[in-house]
Amino acid sequence: MNATNLNAELNDDRPAPRAVAAVHPTHTFRLLLRREFWEHRGGFLWAPAIAGAISLLLLFLAIVFFETVVLPKLGQHAMEMGGDHFMVNGVNLSALIGKMSAEDLRQMGGAIDLSLYGAALWPYVVVAFVVFFYCLGSLYDERKDRSVLFWKSLPVSDGQTVLSKAVSATLVAPLLATAAAIVTMFGYLLVMSGFVLLHGGNPIEVLWGPGSPLTVAFHLIATVPIQALWMLPTVGWLMLCSAWARSMPFLWALLIPVIATLLLGWITLMGIVDTDSFVWVLQNISARALFSGAPGWIQTIQVGTVHGDGPAALHEVLNLATMYSVLGSAKLWIGALAGAAMIYGAVRLRRWRDDG
Repeated sequence: MNATNLNAELNDDRPAPRAVAAVHPTHTFRLLLRREFWEHRGGFLWAPAIAGAISLLLLFLAIVFFETVVLPKLGQHAMEMGGDHFMVNGVNLSALIGKMSAEDLRQMGGAIDLSLYGAALWPYVVVAFVVFFYCLGSLYDERKDRSVLFWKSLPVSDGQTVLSKAVSATLVAPLLATAAAIVTMFGYLLVMSGFVLLHGGNPIEVLWGPGSPLTVAFHLIATVPIQALWMLPTVGWLMLCSAWARSMPFLWALLIPVIATLLLGWITLMGIVDTDSFVWVLQNISARALFSGAPGWIQTIQVGTVHGDGPAALHEVLNLATMYSVLGSAKLWIGALAGAAMIYGAVRLRRWRDDG
């Protein structure tokens, strides 16, 4: 047997090489999202969770202060409810609930739901700051520490990289903040349930029944896509500055809108531009570029006829139909398109800007 025949027999015994499947773009994008989460876990996950925990701790301390300092000074005093006068030794919630009319209970339910929105506020406040500074450093930091050279050596396009950062800012971080807000909201109910039990009340009758915690939680989740569209101008502007600035992106992102607004104000004082135009630019360009992380879309919702007033009208003003009526607002879509255009500009800048 010669060498040629021997090699042919050996090759026949070897298993045929398997074809390597191409990596699907969605798989790459999921990995990019995981990378952003791993690198910013503290801001995306722990910061809103800690903010919610601190708000619950402050609530608990306020109750302890009320029970140990304020309540002993109240003593026995008279209260009026439904035209009846009765004496209350400190706070007796059973006596209060027993004197309430159906309308009073309805108003109390609206007040409880309003307090639930307030309890859920703190994680959102914290994540707004987190997203602001995350976008500012999203493309600048990788040039600063030269890690951009490594990431560009991978088979990942600039568009996928920048888009993963934009999705992290507009969806991932708000979703995690919403989860923290809902946990905080139910923690608030548990702490207040302890307060109700302490004063002879039934938490089911006083808190959980009149209130609508599940509805409030559903509304919080439903606001995430609306807020994602609303905050695109700020995300786009900050990422554009992060991709463009060679140093101090915070100052560039802040100074350009502020100086442009001051110049326009000076021109307005000279009478060249009317005041209405100045206010429009201030509200729709300068403010949208910097502060769209706040839920300003609430001002554009279409509220129909509201029956009644007081806290009980809360769910007539803020419900799924009114919240999603903002999708008919030109202000929302023009801002979203402007934000998308600036994110595209950030993609183009990342392609050639490496500060080398």
